[in-house]
Amino acid sequence: MSARADLGRPITGPSALAGDWRRFAVLSRTIAIQEFKLRFFGSVLGYLWQLIRPLMLFGVLYVVFTQFVPVTDAQFFPVALLLGVVLYTFFAEATSGAVSSVVDRENLVRKIHFPRLAIPVSVVLTAMFNLMLNLVVVFIFALASGVPVRWSWLELPFLVGILAAFAVGMATLLSALYVRFRDVRPIWDVTLQVLFYGSLIIVPFEAIEDSHPTLARLTLLNPLAAVLEQARHAVVDPGVPSAAQGIGDPLLLLIPAGIVAGVLALGIWYFGHEAK
Repeated sequence: MSARADLGRPITGPSALAGDWRRFAVLSRTIAIQEFKLRFFGSVLGYLWQLIRPLMLFGVLYVVFTQFVPVTDAQFFPVALLLGVVLYTFFAEATSGAVSSVVDRENLVRKIHFPRLAIPVSVVLTAMFNLMLNLVVVFIFALASGVPVRWSWLELPFLVGILAAFAVGMATLLSALYVRFRDVRPIWDVTLQVLFYGSLIIVPFEAIEDSHPTLARLTLLNPLAAVLEQARHAVVDPGVPSAAQGIGDPLLLLIPAGIVAGVLALGIWYFGHEAK
């Protein structure tokens, strides 16, 4: 009996958190930092690639939708476009990278007892590091374009937090589903394309509202679109409708907020259920 007691706390088997929040947090941060450092290892441009990728996409979209197919004459449309591309890139990178994250670390998962939830969460953290770098470029571009500094810029961390919570929920759900269903990756790739064109990144809210007001309000039920529209209102141009103004009734914002909370809860629950 005494010899058995000296062995310490018994191991109950694989789980999402392994009963230790501190270990989970430290492990998530450590994996994220290592992945961030290794991503561009051996690359000549290194971290600059993380800045170049969204800027290249922004450049193509800017030329197409301002010179060839103009969608709006808003004063700060280029800044709003860049901000939308950067925020969407974070969500897309966090979720698509998490899809196969558990399967890619199969050897680690099979051999070591650790909080499994740290795997998809670390992917989101790595994407967050990239987002911080890209937002520096956004604010430099905004100031160079004449966007005035306002107190409403302080809303952005809150909006990024909502987007991060949505990304964590989707990342945990997708990574757990992919273990059983390999169809998840192509389905999510297509879904991300739909979200890109349906989240008010290219065509601004007021342009849709002029011709299809009901469709414009329905678009804001998408949490990603609601966050991007509010970010545009808070950071770029207070003259454009906020998410609450655009959707008509501020109480309707409880729908996208409920979707974020529901996806986060479902993702963590399902990942914990499948962890063993």
